[in-house]
Amino acid sequence: MAIGLNVTEPEGTCSHEDCPFHGELSVRGQVLEGEVASTDMDKTIVVEREYDVFVPKYDRYMKRRSRVPAHAPECFDIDVGDMVRIAETRPLSKTKSHVVVEVTDGGDA
Repeated sequence: MAIGLNVTEPEGTCSHEDCPFHGELSVRGQVLEGEVASTDMDKTIVVEREYDVFVPKYDRYMKRRSRVPAHAPECFDIDVGDMVRIAETRPLSKTKSHVVVEVTDGGDA
């Protein structure tokens, strides 16, 4: 099933309703990329993004990071250190409003 993004469909299958490929979840809005920082929660991962911010007072850049919780469907095999692409969805819980749509790189492996 096409979700409207230029991503490859996962090889695995799942029967969860909150899967954009095999369920009824629609994606819209932002598409972000980042590294998986944590997989400790059930069906949830934390994606960390690092970016530079200019500080005019010191005429330098400083690094900032943001951590975004995202739903991890069962059809993806995700480990800490993987680079993933996440897309915005309707709110899935108190903190989750994104879902994994593609695993772009296996990290250090």
